[in-house]
Amino acid sequence: MTRRRVEPLVWLMFSAGGVLAAVFLPILVLLFGLAFPLGWLDPPDHEHLLAVISHPVTLVVLLGLFVLMLVHSAHRFRYTLYDGLQIKAQRTVAVLCYGAAIVGSVATLAVLWSAAQAS
Repeated sequence: MTRRRVEPLVWLMFSAGGVLAAVFLPILVLLFGLAFPLGWLDPPDHEHLLAVISHPVTLVVLLGLFVLMLVHSAHRFRYTLYDGLQIKAQRTVAVLCYGAAIVGSVATLAVLWSAAQAS
């Protein structure tokens, strides 16, 4: 019986997070960093954003988006430390990188959940 490894799943999440980051982050930066502050578009009011976030599907989509982006950044940072800086403590680096992604995911869930409950 062959031993199953978790590495293909991590690489799949890395790829998905990279694609989502490449597609959605520029849109968010354009909207909330340029278009709304410069008055190119009318910004949504606070009540409308709370109503959107309070919908369960939106909460799941945003959570998935941020979790995949965090896993992507953790995986990229891990292999940057391995290959670029030649750090040999591979288990420690992996635990710290993916642990930070888990902590960030829990924090994201807490923020989204509190925002959904506020409306």
